[in-house]
Amino acid sequence: MDGRTELELRHLRCLVEIIDTGSFTDAAIELGVSQAAVSRTLLALERILGVRLLHRTRRTVTPTTAGVQVLARARNLLADADELVHQATTGHTRLHIGHAWSAMGRHTAEFQRRWHDRYPNIELHLIRHNTPTGGLAEGLCDLAILRTPVDTRRYAHALVGHERRYVALASDDPWTRRRSIRLAEIRERTLVVDRRTGTTTLELWPEDARPAVEYTRDVDDWLATIATGRSVGVTPQATVAQYRRDGITYRPLRDALPVPVHLIWGRQDPHPATHAAVALLTDLYREDA
Repeated sequence: MDGRTELELRHLRCLVEIIDTGSFTDAAIELGVSQAAVSRTLLALERILGVRLLHRTRRTVTPTTAGVQVLARARNLLADADELVHQATTGHTRLHIGHAWSAMGRHTAEFQRRWHDRYPNIELHLIRHNTPTGGLAEGLCDLAILRTPVDTRRYAHALVGHERRYVALASDDPWTRRRSIRLAEIRERTLVVDRRTGTTTLELWPEDARPAVEYTRDVDDWLATIATGRSVGVTPQATVAQYRRDGITYRPLRDALPVPVHLIWGRQDPHPATHAAVALLTDLYREDA
C-alpha cells in the first residue's frame, strides 16, 4: 500500500499539538495519550510524508522548513474536518436558503423577522449564489428560491407566489417619465439578459418581433450595463426591492405575464423545516396579493 494513503487526522493533530504546546510532554497531556504515543505518531507522520518535520532539542521543539508548510496545511485540514462534524451534528438547527438574485424580494426582511420569532432554535441563513439553482445543486443550501423553470425530475418544489415584471432603465432614459411600459415597446430597444440565472427570455415576444439582446453574467453586470443607457432590462418585482441603485429606475411592464416564484429542494432527505419555510413564504405572498 502507498504510505501516502495512510495519513490520518490524528497524525496532523499530534503535529499541531506539539508545536502549540511546545513539547511532546504537554502535547501528550492535551491529547490524552502517553509521551511515547506522541513520539510514535510523529514518526509515523514523517514516514508517511517522507520528510523531517521538527527540530528537537532538550529545551525546544521547532518546525523544519517542510514542517512549517505541513503545519499550515494541517491546521486548514483540521479546521475543515471540525466544521464538517459541526455541520453534521447541528444541521437541522440551521436552514440555508439559496437564491441567484434577490432572495424573497420585498418579503425578505419580514420573512427573516417572522422566522426568528416562530423558530428561534433554527438559524436562518440566506445565501446568494450565481447558479441556475441558487446553490442547491452545489450543496450550499437546503432550499432555494427560483424564478426560472424548475427541473421537476430532480427537485421537489412548491409555488409560493407570483411577481409582476418591471422594466429597468437608466435614470436619464426618456421612458422614466412614463408610469408604465408596454411589452411590445421593448423590441425597439436593446435588451440586456442574464442568460444563466435571469428570468427574461425572448419567448416573451413573438418570434418576428423580438428585441436585440446583450448578455451579461450576473445581476451586478446587468445593472451596470443598464445604467449606461444603451440597453434596458426586464425583471421581477423582487429585483426592484433588492437592487435600488443610483442611476437605475424601474417602471412596471404593463402587459406581461407575472413571474412564478418557487421554493425547491432535493427529493431525498429534505430539511425538516422545509414545509415551514414554504408555508411562511406562501403566506407573505398571499398577504401581498
